[in-house]
Amino acid sequence: MNDTVIRNAVDFIRELFRNEYSGHDASHTMRVYRTALRLAREEGADEFTVSLAALLHDADDAKLSPETTGELKRARDFMRSQGVDGATEEAVCLIIREVSFKGSDSAKPSTIEGMCVQDADRLDAIGAIGIGRAFAYGGSRGRPMYDPDIKPRPDMNAEEYRLSRSTTLNHFYEKLFLLKDMMNTKSARAAAERRESYMRGFVEEFLSEWEGKA
Repeated sequence: MNDTVIRNAVDFIRELFRNEYSGHDASHTMRVYRTALRLAREEGADEFTVSLAALLHDADDAKLSPETTGELKRARDFMRSQGVDGATEEAVCLIIREVSFKGSDSAKPSTIEGMCVQDADRLDAIGAIGIGRAFAYGGSRGRPMYDPDIKPRPDMNAEEYRLSRSTTLNHFYEKLFLLKDMMNTKSARAAAERRESYMRGFVEEFLSEWEGKA
């Protein structure tokens, strides 16, 4: 049964995000799923719970579907349609609620399964793909790439972060460069160090080109 549920979840997500181009698309979800499953195997976490939570983690994201976020309606409706037991449904919903970055108010997951999913989601926000996703999201929200007169605010709480309309480059200082030290698992921390180093080199080159120095 579990394999069938996961296959159906993949199909559900691919259809749900068929026209999504902000960086929170089906490809993002699939990368998070593959990474989270690898981390689950390394950490001894429940693979089915991790897989299902990773696949559904953006189904009710406030940025994409604010009308369903409160009750996690899409995720719950899907799981109930598949006959997922109540305990697993609640475990998955807890992971989804704890996964997101919310500035200084970000939650540390309360289960090892949640840690695997959160780390996988955050790893996809950094490195080469993270750079691409940052600019895709910024463009989808009409944000400038960079404005030297707008300074980054790296210590925002959840409400300040939610309401912020900063530049894409500031997003590196306000979120992306903070993620390495927020990883929960050893494997994720090692990957995050390499990916952050790549991003810092990119930002250095970006600023040099912006100023006409490179």
